Amino acid sequence: MKEINFSLWCDFLERDFINSEFIELIQNGTINGATSNPSIFKNAICNSKAYSELKEKFGKKDTKKLYEILATNDIKMAASKMLINYAKGDDGFVSIEVDPNLTLASDIIEEGKRLYNAIKMPNVMIKIPAISSGFEAMSELMKKGINVNATLIFSKDQAQNCLDAFKEGIKKYSKRFPQTTLPQGVISVFVSRFDRMLDEQLNQKAKFGIYNATNIYNQIQNANQSNVRTLFASTGVKGSNLPAHYYIKELLYPNSINTAPLDTIKAFMASGDFAPKALPSSDEISAFMLNAQESGVDYNRVCAQLLDEGLEAFVAAFDEILTSLS
Repeated sequence: MKEINFSLWCDFLERDFINSEFIELIQNGTINGATSNPSIFKNAICNSKAYSELKEKFGKKDTKKLYEILATNDIKMAASKMLINYAKGDDGFVSIEVDPNLTLASDIIEEGKRLYNAIKMPNVMIKIPAISSGFEAMSELMKKGINVNATLIFSKDQAQNCLDAFKEGIKKYSKRFPQTTLPQGVISVFVSRFDRMLDEQLNQKAKFGIYNATNIYNQIQNANQSNVRTLFASTGVKGSNLPAHYYIKELLYPNSINTAPLDTIKAFMASGDFAPKALPSSDEISAFMLNAQESGVDYNRVCAQLLDEGLEAFVAAFDEILTSLS
């Protein structure tokens, strides 16, 4: 997969895992990056005993500060383990998301800088939702030389706004720091949620997410921004008779990343089928999307609904973390 610059990132972090199996996955070349989000940290912090000592030590902190201590410690540990990949130019990035309750660009920027400075690792990405204030924050963090993971992308319009924000930030960064390594950006395109919503309506099995993600992948590739790649997210299979690694295999495209749950990655590796996937043609994608529209799918409405649901889920998970820590 290295020959086509395809990467697998692990969509899971937890303290005991980082100090055990995570290391093995890096050393055997299975993964070369990792991502986190409020839902992942909720499951880790609320359910794992590995955080008891730090909770005890910093328990008198306010709950958000305590969360940040726990989360940034995990991210720093994971980034340290990934540093050898980063040094070799083999990705090695680890993402941490800003508080999803933040809606003002100034607040997102302030928190993004604070998290990045607290972790103090060059291979950390600050994860920002692709909303109007988020685009401004993405540009400002890129301007500061901070790597950005733009998340919750469902539509081509969102992806274009991310590309524009990255381009503007990089232009300002390059003016200030010419001939230096550019900060990196990924545009996280969510896939499987479309299919869980639309499969029954379209009488199709897990196709809409693939075609939409491919459309956005082509858009990003055609932008020719050397420091920006497509990251396929939401690639786990839930409640389906599809193979567990379906969304990895179907989106095994050049110069792309797939961040997947641990079980999904293991299923993909066990399959032994690592041949690059041929991209569907533009005509094939257009015909499918037209058929979906004729079947009553309002693309913009669906994208907006999925974005709202994604934001709400992250807010709920984040708030649950803070409640548990209180």
